[in-house]
Amino acid sequence: MSQWYFFIIVVVAILAYTLYNYFAQKRIVKTLTEEEFKAGYRKAQLIDVREVNEFENGHILGARNIPLSQMKMRMKEIRPDKPVYLYCQSGMRSARVAQMLYRKGYKDLYQLQGGFKKWTGRIKAK
Repeated sequence: MSQWYFFIIVVVAILAYTLYNYFAQKRIVKTLTEEEFKAGYRKAQLIDVREVNEFENGHILGARNIPLSQMKMRMKEIRPDKPVYLYCQSGMRSARVAQMLYRKGYKDLYQLQGGFKKWTGRIKAK
């Protein structure tokens, strides 16, 4: 019987942690549709957080590549006084980068809903 209590406590803890992260994420970064993203990214810092090879295969015109794996070292390249528009392939990495930036004092954070795979706008490829 005590095994069931332990199992239930673990499941409840996982659910609570997941819900907390979900709502914290909503507070940290605003997720924009493609149209909303297009309307604002030219006046902001557009950051592609995918790896270099993904970036070279195609990226949104005007984007700068700062991969998640290099973000801690290169965070100073992003100005905290200007809006930051982030995107990755699907939205997971950009959400993680937004959390990192938020902890360092960046407040004006946006991410592309669905990531680059849902983007239908202009792209640049090498």
